[in-house]
Amino acid sequence: MKIVRIEDLHADGGWRTLSYLKVTTDDGVVGWSEFNEGASCPGLKAAILNLAARVIGEDPKQSNQIVARLHAATRIFSGGATSPAIAAIENACLDIKAKCLGVPVYDLFGGAFRKNLPVYWSQCGTLRTSYSAMFDAPPLRSLDDVIALGREAKSRGYKALKTNVLLFEGGKVGNYRPGFGIGEAHPALNLNDGVLDSTVELLHAFREGAGPGVRLMLDLNFNVKPEGIRRIARALEPLDLMWLELDIRNPVALASLRQSTTTPIASLEAIFGRQAMRPYFDEDAVDVAIVDAQWNGMSEAIKMAHMAESYDVNVASHNYHGQLSTLIGAHFSAAIPNTRIVEFVADEAPWTRDFLTHPLKIEGGEIILPTRPGWGSDINEEALLAHPPRNA
Repeated sequence: MKIVRIEDLHADGGWRTLSYLKVTTDDGVVGWSEFNEGASCPGLKAAILNLAARVIGEDPKQSNQIVARLHAATRIFSGGATSPAIAAIENACLDIKAKCLGVPVYDLFGGAFRKNLPVYWSQCGTLRTSYSAMFDAPPLRSLDDVIALGREAKSRGYKALKTNVLLFEGGKVGNYRPGFGIGEAHPALNLNDGVLDSTVELLHAFREGAGPGVRLMLDLNFNVKPEGIRRIARALEPLDLMWLELDIRNPVALASLRQSTTTPIASLEAIFGRQAMRPYFDEDAVDVAIVDAQWNGMSEAIKMAHMAESYDVNVASHNYHGQLSTLIGAHFSAAIPNTRIVEFVADEAPWTRDFLTHPLKIEGGEIILPTRPGWGSDINEEALLAHPPRNA
């Protein structure tokens, strides 16, 4: 078996472009993966196609050799766009190999520890600040709307939800994102009292609506420096968050922050590979390690989870991408012993559900792990063609 063709396909995902890699063999077997270029990783598509040209004629079932050669060829500039580019190729090859063997991808890694995996509603409220009409959902304009959204999450069976810092003023709402160059707090990332107070009010509103049976999480991303994060963590201690999520590229600072609060700390989604992740474990810096199989590739992601297990740290899959990535995250989470929960973007443009030949099954706040070969679903190319990307 040899790889004869590698193609990138893109479609309108509503509030973003969804991108897929299609790897075809001379036997006609097709493997799929998902990648996300977006504003955060410009040039990823070009990096993938450049590397993909090097694996034409290779046996996709020998993905370890393919990945090792690609990492060796890019070692000087590892990380960045290189890691998700290699991951996209590897994940599609794993889909092919599992299909050839007639097994799900998680069986390639020893099988599933569990068949039902808990999921949480990611970016709960965040996307509705701008795209509520797309989801046929009520707009988010006040804390009363947040309370109603908390009730919705509970009624839909979610046992946990995660939001971001949302600021309400004059009937309008904004997403606090200075870490991404948006807003007056950029670039110093100082936390003022008004943002702190609004953040506490936001989480209390979610608690009022969702009730005690739904765990709450807050994602600060790169938007606050450690001093401000410490203030937020302590202010939210009475709410008993499932975790406070943040990104800091300083293991010592993250460990100091964790030790300063009883609020559990989750991080590391932006840290690629075991070598980069290990200093955080050595510093005992996190309660929950967040790992993305789309950015690291399935084999490296599982090795990262095993490393976390050796430090008694559980792992949550990261995914703010499309539904194929949700499936990939589910396979990853099923194959490791130290799974915490699976990230799921519940607010999606309705037509994107047609992009999978076999839709996701989420019942009672859990994703039902597919038993079909490969990822358990292919990409419906006709559905993609019916929704070309807006920026094409």
